[in-house]
Amino acid sequence: MKRTKPTSTIDPTRAEHCRVLGAVLDRIGDKWTIMVVAVLTNGPARFTTIMREIGGITHRMLTLTLRGLERDGLVKRTAYATVPPRVDYELTEMGRTLITTLVPLAQWGEANWQAIRRAQERHDAQFA
Repeated sequence: MKRTKPTSTIDPTRAEHCRVLGAVLDRIGDKWTIMVVAVLTNGPARFTTIMREIGGITHRMLTLTLRGLERDGLVKRTAYATVPPRVDYELTEMGRTLITTLVPLAQWGEANWQAIRRAQERHDAQFA
């Protein structure tokens, strides 16, 4: 009977898949990304409108978030040659598909946040 050598290394294809998936989840799981996508579900918006509707986000963080979303193909930036200059941001077709994923996640969060908070309090009390 032939014995096979046990594999002790991780399948490089699987490891690469996990890295790629992790990068995607880092993008869409970021709180600012979720908030920007939520604002843009209503259609195109200007930078100041997004900033005002989110609240609590710095100019720099919103800039970085929008650039990342644009780079990832989730947001389209359109600049208009007007005085003063006008820039609109809107979800791309792929960005709009993200909404169908975020809505159930938001519903789950709303249904479970109190139970999660109670579990955290019980856990923290054990180590206080």
